[in-house]
Amino acid sequence: MFAYFRYFASGHEFLSCHGTSIANGADFARLRAIHNQTTQTTMLRFIVKSSLVTLLCATTLLAAESPDSTTTRMPETTSTAFGSVLNEDTPIGETQRPEWTSARRFTGTRIYIQQEPWEVGLESWWRIKDHRDGTVSNRLLEEAEIGLPCRMQLDLYNDIEGNQDRRFHYQSFNVELRWALADWGKIWGNPTLYGEYKFADSHWGPDVYEMKVLFGDQFLQRWHWGVNFVWEAETGGEREQEFQIPGGISYSLIDSRLGVGVEFLYDHDTLANGRGNPAQQFNIGPSIQIRPTDRWHIDLSCMFGTNNDSDREIAWVIVGYDFGGPSGHSERAYTPAGGRQN
Repeated sequence: MFAYFRYFASGHEFLSCHGTSIANGADFARLRAIHNQTTQTTMLRFIVKSSLVTLLCATTLLAAESPDSTTTRMPETTSTAFGSVLNEDTPIGETQRPEWTSARRFTGTRIYIQQEPWEVGLESWWRIKDHRDGTVSNRLLEEAEIGLPCRMQLDLYNDIEGNQDRRFHYQSFNVELRWALADWGKIWGNPTLYGEYKFADSHWGPDVYEMKVLFGDQFLQRWHWGVNFVWEAETGGEREQEFQIPGGISYSLIDSRLGVGVEFLYDHDTLANGRGNPAQQFNIGPSIQIRPTDRWHIDLSCMFGTNNDSDREIAWVIVGYDFGGPSGHSERAYTPAGGRQN
């Protein structure tokens, strides 16, 4: 039945089409709540529709004003910011070797190459040997490292020897060349060939030639290893010959700043008149590397003898500085945007 209602604010009455009072009191409150809810719903729908119409118009105007309405795709990028990426593991240079190879990690063991083409570094070495007979010998080395193309490195250094009284003399001028067989990670152990010739002062002994094969890599995050196979021989005098196996394992306590580890040296030494009676020694002990900055490194080790042929102790102190070169010491294949950790 069609009917209409009229509301008198003063009398709170609802009249039907016949003018009869329909409700007051509680009925009036219920009808008023329904009226308010209906009004709010209508207003909400109006606001939503108005907003959609406004947004549509704005989008149309912007598209019309744009000089090029074609779709433009953002360039694709590849993120390398993983939480496990360390600064020392960052590939650098032409060979993509990790950054930690730029600073000599072990005092007695070489790994791959340290310098990029035409980069230069300097190192000062001090070795002390405490012999079984109670004497002490010293060796001072001043080395210049020069990176060459084709995964090569040239090292030039002076050898100064001293006795237990700290009396030193010039021993030899040494030329060393190493060549990595492939870019880093292409061959297991990153084999590198090494040749050295020592032009000795004839007053102190004959010339010496030396050949090495270098191996080294990382087997777990923060863990590094290296081992060399060495053949060294005098060209005259007693014609001493040595076969050595130096090696080491290290762990990075602080990324690119502090590493600790263990180094060892096996030495098989013979003279011309006693090839069948070799002296064999094995020394082992702790090592530490400190890198105050990206360019400075300090290496320390002390290896203790394990048998009667071994020296009681062999200690090394090495201080090195990398000057860089045209390619820049800090040049890297990629630089993670984040996620580096110590």
